[in-house]
Amino acid sequence: MSVQSGYSWDVEVYNRDGQRVLAVLLKTKLNASVEWAVQLRRNILAHGIYPTAPYFLMVFPDRFYLWTESDEGNDQSEPNYVIDARPIVGYYLEKAGIPADQNIAFESLEIIFGTWLSKFIYSEKLPEQTDESLQWLIDSGLYAAIAGGSLKYEAVA
Repeated sequence: MSVQSGYSWDVEVYNRDGQRVLAVLLKTKLNASVEWAVQLRRNILAHGIYPTAPYFLMVFPDRFYLWTESDEGNDQSEPNYVIDARPIVGYYLEKAGIPADQNIAFESLEIIFGTWLSKFIYSEKLPEQTDESLQWLIDSGLYAAIAGGSLKYEAVA
């Protein structure tokens, strides 16, 4: 897959060795179906202009879709994990005094997601009392891949 310069994901996470392990696409659309997400991913991969990563996460205010490296070559595959993002995003919206049913700006979603993900990247270890809703981070191997790494936001020109 060729990669043209200038194209990067909305958020990228690198492991301790500086290798890209997570590519993140942020979308403010609500109620995006699995089928819609699969089609969008297929279209993105068909162009071959974005760098690849073992994990691909599509982030919506109400849902996260995670594909793991096991499906890297199958651009028609459904996500390995479908995560209810409302508790994650809602927590930060509540802290900011923003109603959960209000449309969220891209920049707000980017800050919320980056803040939430940073807790796992920069923490020494996963909290012992892990919320059951976060089990997918461990089961997918994503937590182990990103812990101790670094986070990079797309540079806007």
